[in-house]
Order: sequence, then structure tokens, then C-alpha cells
Amino acid sequence: MTLKERINEDVRNAMRARESTRVGALRMLLAAMKQREVDERIELDDTAVVAVINRMLKQRRDSIAQFAAAGRQELVAAERFELELLAGYLPAGLSGAEISDAVDAAIAETGARGPADMGKVMVVLRAKLAGGADMSEISRQVRTRLTGA
Repeated sequence: MTLKERINEDVRNAMRARESTRVGALRMLLAAMKQREVDERIELDDTAVVAVINRMLKQRRDSIAQFAAAGRQELVAAERFELELLAGYLPAGLSGAEISDAVDAAIAETGARGPADMGKVMVVLRAKLAGGADMSEISRQVRTRLTGA
């Protein structure tokens, strides 16, 4: 079963169980997936669905930070619910050691010597680790290794 089929099945199950908040969050995900399919005139595979989910997770994290700063705890709770629901569709994350090994391999593969080569390293890592790790954390590790800090 593809990730897209699993999400559709979960929407049907949530509708049967009358879980309105869950149905709403999943429909929002389906709408984002459909929008990308229409915009790019493609059928999304699992990798593309993970990319859509990652984009939505980043939006939720940003919203949580803004709502918390404004003291809107009810909105923070709603965004956290969606964040946890969406995160459940991501593949299992990589361990710290696996990420570290991948960063080292990418630096060696690209022959990166300093911060100016960070873009080349990130292109390689983005292709290898998409959906398996937080790219901002990977970016931080690459920057640290290339600057020697």
C-alpha cells in the first residue's frame, strides 16, 4: 500500500469513527497533495508525498512558535495535534550516527573543503536523506564540519 493510499484509507476510517479534527487535518494533507499534482501535472509517489508532509510540518512548527509567542494556547494545541498526526506518516528517522556517517560520506564524495562547498554537500544529502531526517539539523552538522567549529 502506498503512502497516498494509506492516507486515503485513514480519512475513511476517521470519518467512520466521527473524528472531525482528524478528518480535517487529513483532508488538508490530501488537498496539499492534490494541489501539487495539479500544479506539476504528475502523480505523487511516496517520496513526493513525504516532501509535501515535510513542508506542512515546517509550517506547523512555525505556526506553533508564533502562536506561543502570542499566548494563543488553544491554537498551539491544534497545531501540535496536526504536527503529531502528520509526523506519523513519515518513515522512521535516522539515528544520529547514521546522519553523521552520511554527512561524512557526502563531504568526501563532493570533495568539499570549506563553507563555500556547503551547497554541493547539501544537494547530495537531500537526495539521500529526504524524509529520513530533519534537513535543518543536517545543514547545521554540515556547516559545523566544513567550518571546523
